[in-house]
Amino acid sequence: MSTDCDHRCLGHRQSHRPRIWMPNSRERMRAHALFLLLLLATTFLTSSTATDTIDQTASITGNQTLVSAGGIFRLGFFTPPGSSDGGTYIGIWYASIHVQTVVWVANRQNPVIRSPGVLRLSPDGRLVIIDGQNTTIWSSAAPTRTVTSRATARLLDSGNFLLSSDGSGTPQSVAWQSFDYPTDTHLPGMRLGVDLKAGIARNITSYTSPTDPAPGAYTFKLVIGGMPEFFLFRGAEKIYASGPWNGASLTGVQDKAEGYTFTVVSNPDETYYAYSMTDPTMLSRFVVDGTSGQLQSLVWGAGAWSTYWYYPADPCDSYNRCGAFGYCDMAQATRCSCLPGFRPKSEQQRILGCVRKTDLNCPGAGDGFWPVNQMKLPDATNATVHADMTLDDCRQLCLGNCSCTAYAAANVSGGVSRGCVIWAVDLLDMRQYTVVVQDMYIRLPQSEVDALSAAAAAANRRRPHRRVVIGVVTAISGLLLLGAVVYCFFWRSKASTKPQAQMAPSSRAGMATSSMADVPPGARKHSALRTAQDRLMNESRMSSEKDLDLPLFDLEAILAATDNFSADSKIGQGGFGPVYMAKLEDGQEVAVKRLSKKSVQGVVEFKNEVKLIAKLQHRNLVRLLGCCIDDHERMLVYEFMHNNSLDTFIFDEGKRKLLGWKNRFEIILGIARGLLYLHEDSRVRIIHRDLKASNVLLDRNMIPKISDFGIARMFGGDQTTAYTAKVIGTYGYMSPEYAMDGVFSMKSDIYSFGVLVLEIITGKKNRGFYNEELDLNLLGYAWKLWKEGQGVDLLDEAMGDTIDQSVALRCVQVALLCVEVHPRNRPLMSSVVMMLSSEDGTLPEPNEPGVNIGKSISDTDYSQTHTATSFTGTAVDAR
Repeated sequence: MSTDCDHRCLGHRQSHRPRIWMPNSRERMRAHALFLLLLLATTFLTSSTATDTIDQTASITGNQTLVSAGGIFRLGFFTPPGSSDGGTYIGIWYASIHVQTVVWVANRQNPVIRSPGVLRLSPDGRLVIIDGQNTTIWSSAAPTRTVTSRATARLLDSGNFLLSSDGSGTPQSVAWQSFDYPTDTHLPGMRLGVDLKAGIARNITSYTSPTDPAPGAYTFKLVIGGMPEFFLFRGAEKIYASGPWNGASLTGVQDKAEGYTFTVVSNPDETYYAYSMTDPTMLSRFVVDGTSGQLQSLVWGAGAWSTYWYYPADPCDSYNRCGAFGYCDMAQATRCSCLPGFRPKSEQQRILGCVRKTDLNCPGAGDGFWPVNQMKLPDATNATVHADMTLDDCRQLCLGNCSCTAYAAANVSGGVSRGCVIWAVDLLDMRQYTVVVQDMYIRLPQSEVDALSAAAAAANRRRPHRRVVIGVVTAISGLLLLGAVVYCFFWRSKASTKPQAQMAPSSRAGMATSSMADVPPGARKHSALRTAQDRLMNESRMSSEKDLDLPLFDLEAILAATDNFSADSKIGQGGFGPVYMAKLEDGQEVAVKRLSKKSVQGVVEFKNEVKLIAKLQHRNLVRLLGCCIDDHERMLVYEFMHNNSLDTFIFDEGKRKLLGWKNRFEIILGIARGLLYLHEDSRVRIIHRDLKASNVLLDRNMIPKISDFGIARMFGGDQTTAYTAKVIGTYGYMSPEYAMDGVFSMKSDIYSFGVLVLEIITGKKNRGFYNEELDLNLLGYAWKLWKEGQGVDLLDEAMGDTIDQSVALRCVQVALLCVEVHPRNRPLMSSVVMMLSSEDGTLPEPNEPGVNIGKSISDTDYSQTHTATSFTGTAVDAR
């Protein structure tokens, strides 16, 4: 930091000619003293670069910076990496991490081109940036309070740069603050919204590009009017909406983000959104990304920023995707459906919205209301709110207004309905959820209400006979299926005897198909999705894969969606090959798993995974959307998992703090239910054989999904056990009987599950060593503490005070039961789920766990095939 110095500091110019000066001893002493004072002053000024404050006698220039008291943030001049003009900006970035991450820019539209730039306080109390020609490049807004000579600007540990009118730093003295003028980043404690009293709108706007912090195309802001709601804009176009604030939640934000506390305040003076971190030491930021056009929540851990959640996250997050009176449902293939009492304007283009089946009877009697409650509330910026009205009065007011289309309570905080909101406009931007949001009442002709009521009553009456109906339908379906299989077998056998050139175009699901040669190149480019039969029937070299009843993606579509498999699109690497994030033409984000030419799994495992997952549908299994088979390329297309894999959380010192006990327990239960489905509830019994933390993916709601079925095996009939000469799996998760003898069964998956539960609870890898004297891995360490009655010492301290110790210790006990050395002693998954879900009943005491691999075994996690002499000569593919 340097002091401002102009011509007044130099004294008056002398009019007489200079004379030669020779110092005497006293003058030499004075000179030495002056030199020492200057040296001390220089030292002070240099050291003061670490201060957090400037006043009207000081400034910032060059490489000088301010650092907040706790060393969290730094303020100074910077040049964006890759900038072509070399201009500098005053910015704030994290001081405690090696990656310069700028969270606020003062002069984002006007860089300093003519150096050196100087930041200082002007006499009228503004912060100003002056360039090398003494031109004002930027100045802060006029202070809200009269500024005295004692005014200071201080950088706080929150990242706020605060100008105090009298230097006291009290809330009453705040004359200006950077938090009122955010750029592209929202920090904990910062308010986004509108301060009507101060006349300030706090929005965040993306950079123009990574090298240019000027305002870009995307802005996230509050739109006032009706119920509070936040929107993401691209220019003037709304592309995402948070849903109206109903006093309890933003109805379009159903995620429960562990580690975050969210607040929305709405009163006559201001409306704003803010958040804080449960762990204040966790570095977190919320940004509008100018490249992806997304709102992203980022957390710092393992030396990098990781995306915790983001919006828009799926096609249903797109603003008003389904048009007026339509709603989006990710569970439906068509995505768009109509509200009760409405029908699509166009069956072919459901995004055009819906119209009433029957016109309203207004004016006059004859209308009623139908409730829906699992919906994001429609855009309410043009709705009318009556804060003091009851719901009954609201209903009557709506009936008296022929334009009224729906009504609801304006505030449902604490489970109590208060106030009234009336929509006298088209209902826009609704989506279906699996949970109750709040009751909303849609206005319909009474005849439609009666028809809907009768249909609901009939459905209730049919429920007692549901089992009989299901049995009959199942039997009939079975016979039809058997007939179809026989017919298809006969048809294919007959067709295969004919030359391919003579094969007639086939028909599937009422849609004509033909060979790829018949499809014009332009049409092929735009048809990203075809059924597997459409393509494979015309590729004789892939004839063995005709039975893949799964959508097939064109290679061109995959290349376009992944930017030709660019490094920026790559999100992971496994034994199968690289995994890429891709965005399809309709905006849907997917994960593309590409078979590597060097993969040890190969085409057999690829086909195995396709056939297996195509048969499986469960909340806790990753959903396969399709595949790509083109020339030498083999790819699987999955639903995109926003929070990556479980191991990226539980084994990361920073990110695992975000997983409190509630989150971890739900993840354990979810994995258990997914495994139960594979073993006992699906149409075919599946043994996964490679259950581990990296093969459990987390969606944006932190719901676990078991993935990677490349080495899974399907059991038929009453088969419970199988043998393989080539053991494929991961050290630390393989059961003893599988690793040593190649014997696998449901019980080998259960062993892996037990290991995984211990890792989730402790935040430690099984293959680490946690006792220097005994060389114990996690299983041995857990067993030792359990025997000594010290199981509570296993619980990860990162969970803080969120732990329910009794439930956590119950999970430890269940995990130890799952990893017993003898398979017959391990419980079935049905028993595991029951033991985890029930707090009643006494659990059996576990015995010593299975094999504890010591330090002599390789600790590599990479795929390699070799003979492990410690495993009785069985070939092992250890991953």
